[in-house]
Amino acid sequence: MLTSSAEYVYVTESVKEQLKKLDNVTLHIAVTGSTGAGKSSFINAIRGLQPDDVNAAPTGATETTMTSTMYTYPTMPNVKLWDLPGTGSPKFKAKKYLKEVKLDTFDFFIIISSERFKENDIMLAKAIKEKKKLFYFLRSKIDNDIQAESQRKDFDEQKVLSQIREDCQRNLKDMDNPEIFLISSFELHKYDFQTLLDTLEKQLPAHKRDALILSLPVYSSKILEEKIKLFMEQTWSAAVASGSIAVAPVPGLSMACDAAILLAYFTKCYYAFGLDDDSIDKLSLRVNNPSLKAVRKSPLVVAIGQKKLSNKELSALTSKDAAVKFAWSMVPVVGSKKTAEMSYSTTLNLLRAGVQDLADTAKEVLKVAGLIDVY
Repeated sequence: MLTSSAEYVYVTESVKEQLKKLDNVTLHIAVTGSTGAGKSSFINAIRGLQPDDVNAAPTGATETTMTSTMYTYPTMPNVKLWDLPGTGSPKFKAKKYLKEVKLDTFDFFIIISSERFKENDIMLAKAIKEKKKLFYFLRSKIDNDIQAESQRKDFDEQKVLSQIREDCQRNLKDMDNPEIFLISSFELHKYDFQTLLDTLEKQLPAHKRDALILSLPVYSSKILEEKIKLFMEQTWSAAVASGSIAVAPVPGLSMACDAAILLAYFTKCYYAFGLDDDSIDKLSLRVNNPSLKAVRKSPLVVAIGQKKLSNKELSALTSKDAAVKFAWSMVPVVGSKKTAEMSYSTTLNLLRAGVQDLADTAKEVLKVAGLIDVY
């Protein structure tokens, strides 16, 4: 039983640690390929960063990656992207590359080329395959190809995409016809990026898959729906924490702990759904719509943004059960078991209602941004 403020602090911190469990899943992603293929641009794009943002990977017309460089996701620091030196660059030879790059370090590899995949790319893929590691071929800068071909009178985008894919497959015939993903780092919602994610979701262990999904920026309604589903599935664990606290014979203690649990959980949702100022600013710039911040009208969203969650915001989510639970918590010992039962149920309902409130706001933001129907 919790009988002191010190124990209250201890349990509250334990709850926070439980909510951080997914954050502690490590995922190491290696990005490599031809010099100048756009590896750094891809790394920035899937972290939701612009080239001139703080902590963005440096980009340029020449090889900018001379050593293996690690980058983390802003909201999931344990998901790490490794920008490996370009294969075959003058300062980093292919044979030496395979010796110095510790293949066992990484969960999977992204091999990128903006043209045809070269001999060094194929040699690297074979070495990765021998280690029984996952790897994926990405043909980058598809937007450039489409723009160039669009000047032709007989332009057909799907035909151009098919030709590029077939050319890559012929080039990689010695690799047993691997799947090729066509992507644009500046338009992740187009082409094959979602197909790549769908493939990763099937092939990665569940905990690593979930960490990857939560780390990605909200670039389409499909990825938002996947994040919403994950947070809805996790609400029970936070509610269990609430129930374990509610056995305390200290008046009002369960209510105070519930508020801490709710704020911690909703804050994670807030950032994962891209509702923070920085994410909204980037999306506004991307779609050229400065009105997106005004869409965030929900009192809950506003309160989280201000790092303040009070009874006023919770009143829009709760029901009379909360008041009944508080009354039970006032009864020492006798009411403890009943309170725990009600705390779990009530907190679970509050969590789900809050996640849905945040999800609805995020959907509205995407709708105003013109991305709601993009899959």
